[in-house]
Amino acid sequence: MPMTREDPIDRERRLHDAAVTKALGQPPPSAADDEPEEEAPDRWEHQALWVDHQIRAAMARGEFDNLPGAGKPLKLPDRHDPDWWVKGLIEREKITGVLPPALGLRREDAELDGELDRMGSEEEVRRALADFNARVVAARRQLQGGPPVVTPTREVEDEVNAWRQRRAERRAVVRAAELRAQAEQPRRRWWRRRR
Repeated sequence: MPMTREDPIDRERRLHDAAVTKALGQPPPSAADDEPEEEAPDRWEHQALWVDHQIRAAMARGEFDNLPGAGKPLKLPDRHDPDWWVKGLIEREKITGVLPPALGLRREDAELDGELDRMGSEEEVRRALADFNARVVAARRQLQGGPPVVTPTREVEDEVNAWRQRRAERRAVVRAAELRAQAEQPRRRWWRRRR
């Protein structure tokens, strides 16, 4: 049997009736059966007043002070976007890996040179390129919805040569910085070295 959510008003009424029954030893007369239908809007108005009272009391206690985002403007889009909350969730929670394969591969292709530069050996670079190329070919073969896969595969030898060149350039820059730092150090005279 599926569980249904209980109405808070009915729950409060049942708890009240149970408390009266326990205190008096007999159930209270049923007010719901005697209540005319015209009084239902009055009940809702009283409930709205009660909620307003609870909010004002919480504000007086300072429960709404120092909330995150207090005093900051809302980030509203320029035009209506039905998926605004999904995009906000993805941005806020930094969710990755939910892009269609075509878009994910485009992003990965744009960041691939930086990833390759962090690798320390040619074997790692070759493995990463082989894996990337295999995923591009597999995404092209799948007939899933979404944008077409236009990301090109990478030539392994060309990319390895480019990786070597970038690595040599980085090493030359580091070596030049070390030499500059050594040249800028003041030379000490031979008689001042012993102290």
